[in-house]
Amino acid sequence: MKQPYPLAFKPDLNGAANRWEAYYRGEMIDRPVVCVSAPKDPSKQVKGITYREKQFGDLDEIISRALEAAENTFYGGESIPAFWPSFGCDEVAVFTVTGGKFAWSDESGDTCWSEPCVDVWEKSLPITLKRDHPLWQRMLTFYRKAAERMAGKMLLTPLDLHTNMDLLLALRGSERLCMDCIEQPEMIDRAMADARRVFREVWSATAKAGRMDEFGYTNLMYSMEGVSYLQCDFSCMISPAMFRRWVLPALEEEASIVKHVVYHWDGPGALVHTADLLASKGLHTMSYVPGTGHGGHVNHLDLLKRVQAGGKAVQVWGTPDEMKTLHRELKPEKVVYCTNTKTQAEAEELLKWFVKNT
Repeated sequence: MKQPYPLAFKPDLNGAANRWEAYYRGEMIDRPVVCVSAPKDPSKQVKGITYREKQFGDLDEIISRALEAAENTFYGGESIPAFWPSFGCDEVAVFTVTGGKFAWSDESGDTCWSEPCVDVWEKSLPITLKRDHPLWQRMLTFYRKAAERMAGKMLLTPLDLHTNMDLLLALRGSERLCMDCIEQPEMIDRAMADARRVFREVWSATAKAGRMDEFGYTNLMYSMEGVSYLQCDFSCMISPAMFRRWVLPALEEEASIVKHVVYHWDGPGALVHTADLLASKGLHTMSYVPGTGHGGHVNHLDLLKRVQAGGKAVQVWGTPDEMKTLHRELKPEKVVYCTNTKTQAEAEELLKWFVKNT
């Protein structure tokens, strides 16, 4: 791997990069990959950045606040300072619709989404990136400004990649898309071919605007927050046969572009595709989301073991004590541990524990 340029907010970046590289080779240096962060000064609070601010606020002020927050954060282990420019989960869909915009609700806090706009597929295809869309142009400007001001301090991450069938879901709506899969599968074939082309263009344009290839950072998993995931939340609504026809080929193509992939595996309903995901090409790490009411990763040890036995690695979240419990059961070369501590001293102590107990 090309050694990345130093980052002011991550003085041990080279060591972290070496551990990530070992992890992606299926190896381990002296402990598992551990992403742990903590405030350097717990009394110093920086206001969080919302989707609304990213869409409507002053970009320079947002970047200044992100830099301030990162400077006050201890990025321990393999956690890496990074900024996530995302406007919201349906942003790629919004960028493909002339005049497309996000919908908001006062009852939904900072969550936003796109309103379904496809009534007849035949009249709506091909799906293409609208390069002159004001929000798309704002996003590229956001990346360029952030890349300029954050260079040498922190990284930029890719967008919230609700692509492949999640892109179709945002454009069509869940009920109608489910019926389309049964009643007009050939039309879904065409729409998915378009979605796959959109992914390539979005990835290439944002990587260029954010100078992601320039500093030797492309082989890193970017940070504990804002990791670049691939995903298909719609998969919980379709059969394994449909998943194999439309979703899996798209995910594997996306993975060939992204290179090192974490798959955001969302909810118990998506477990029906476990066998296909474990047999997939390019999806290196599985990040299972248990869902509300189903506990944390420590409550799903059997599934985590099954994933590792099937050849994939796992990303797990929880408290430091839960990380220690899981470490006693999981293969250390096939896991990424993610947690937070209240102080830098606690984070450093946790890293020493992993070295001692591996």
